[in-house]
Amino acid sequence: MEIDLKNINKAFESKVRLGIMSALMVNEELDFSTLKSLMELTDGNLASHTRSLEEMGYIESKKQFIGRKPNTTFHITENGRKAFTEHLNALEQFLKISMK
Repeated sequence: MEIDLKNINKAFESKVRLGIMSALMVNEELDFSTLKSLMELTDGNLASHTRSLEEMGYIESKKQFIGRKPNTTFHITENGRKAFTEHLNALEQFLKISMK
């Protein structure tokens, strides 16, 4: 039996991006500080991964000020939700085939 890997999305091979997408799939939006704490990342590491996901159109950010403090929130796009769901489905199929 041949294994089809075409729907495994390379954008989500990084455990950080996988974690960001997973967190945003189950939360309407998350702010930078919460996501940083949840993922146990540095500011720079989180910023580079969120920027990449945003450039791919999988997440969007909203920058605002709360009082005098900057606040960035992220949410998943419809394109991101679709791509991530397809990725998870492909992984599930891969595992089912591999375990036979």
